[in-house]
Amino acid sequence: MEAGHGGAVLTAVVPAPRAAPGPAVERVVTGYLDHLTVERGLAANTIASYRRDLRRYAEFLAATGVRGMGEVGESDVAAFLVALRQGDDDHPPLSATSAARAVVAVRGLHRFALLDGLVPDDVAAEIRPPAPARRLPKAITVEQIETLLTAAASVEGPRGLRDRALLELLYGTGARISEAVGLAVDDLDLASAAVRLAGKGGKERVVPVGSYAVRAVEDYLVRARPALAAKGRGGVRGGALFLNARGGPLTRQSAWSILRSAAERAGLAVELSPHTLRHSFATHLLDGGADVRVVQELLGHASVTTTQVYTLVTVERLREVYATSHPRALR
Repeated sequence: MEAGHGGAVLTAVVPAPRAAPGPAVERVVTGYLDHLTVERGLAANTIASYRRDLRRYAEFLAATGVRGMGEVGESDVAAFLVALRQGDDDHPPLSATSAARAVVAVRGLHRFALLDGLVPDDVAAEIRPPAPARRLPKAITVEQIETLLTAAASVEGPRGLRDRALLELLYGTGARISEAVGLAVDDLDLASAAVRLAGKGGKERVVPVGSYAVRAVEDYLVRARPALAAKGRGGVRGGALFLNARGGPLTRQSAWSILRSAAERAGLAVELSPHTLRHSFATHLLDGGADVRVVQELLGHASVTTTQVYTLVTVERLREVYATSHPRALR
């Protein structure tokens, strides 16, 4: 519509009409959740998360006047992501990780609608989940490691020898806790100071074992494991390397408990987990000049990109040393 006034021509801006409504958003959400449950067989907790995120998405669209899947545009999906991060009166702002999970659910919904012929385009295809802030791996100092290992050995009897051997092996090889408790006696070759670790996806790798860990494991095998094995049914030869007080294989939960107890005795006021020893293994190697691709092989990472996050830790350490040591550093 145009109107003349003083020679000027004014043109009214009319919003572009939305596309055909198509099936109701709620109906497509229900169909998608049924698909994930029946055909994809996702876990109940995953389905519950998807249901919660998609219900919020449907409510968001309804509040903007969108009722059918055919009416949704890329700008609606982008606006939903913004709303997730900003929050509102009924919802607190979501972290990047939580918002990314919701966006993944929304992208899956639109992909499902396209493949089912319910909509002509996938309007969510170009919407990328927010990248979570990169967290630097937590590592402790070499001095803290030594204090921890000494505390682990302070328990009298076979348990102290076992605990020291376990923690020495975790730190000395960078093994995951699942890899360490899954070791069999035959996986160790102490003569050549090496251990065979079964990593993720069934991939095996052979990792060198340091002299401290070798001695700790030898002491455990000779002076402690026979006494523990005698309480079980597996016998002394073969079977799991690390045994519990009943002679059965040590569990991940028991390994966590061993670490926590050692940390308490050591008086370490830092947050520790078995993975902390793996992070410390990698960080200390890089601090010592190891090549990142060698560390990648030792850790069993499929991609060097995963390993490179540890180089950020060493850069931060270099900055600290520089700031406190260089005479011309900024104070």
